[in-house]
Amino acid sequence: MIEIERKFLVTSNAFKQEANRKYRITQGFLNTDKERTVRVRVKGDKGVLTIKGLSENRGLSRFEWEKDITVTDAENLLKICEKGVIDKIRYEVMVGNHIFEVDEFFGDNKGLVIAEIELDNENEFFEKPIWLGKEVTGDVRYYNSQLSKQPFKTWKK
Repeated sequence: MIEIERKFLVTSNAFKQEANRKYRITQGFLNTDKERTVRVRVKGDKGVLTIKGLSENRGLSRFEWEKDITVTDAENLLKICEKGVIDKIRYEVMVGNHIFEVDEFFGDNKGLVIAEIELDNENEFFEKPIWLGKEVTGDVRYYNSQLSKQPFKTWKK
């Protein structure tokens, strides 16, 4: 259950026309310790509980465990999360043989758009769409757990 993921900023809204699917995500964190995060999420019509371990290899990989839960359970857990709930729309965009998950953030993170791609190995080749910008893999400011504490709107431009 090791997740290998790369993150990029997005330079335009062109991905929206290419998206195969989109849904709203509301998420909060029950724990944002450096060694592990415990996240609860309402993802469309599903609830999900996720535990992620410490990032390794420049932020490329880390342990991840997920369990589907009911939306009611997720909504109840959101009530006891740490301050700073994340609100975003996720777009799934097929590019070559990979799916990019592009998150358009709202609320205190409005204006931030991040694309993520999961890989089978750290050196795997993937096609880069024209709207893919600077890579921010390993930059903790872009972790959702950090965005819940230090929202994008508070960053110095």
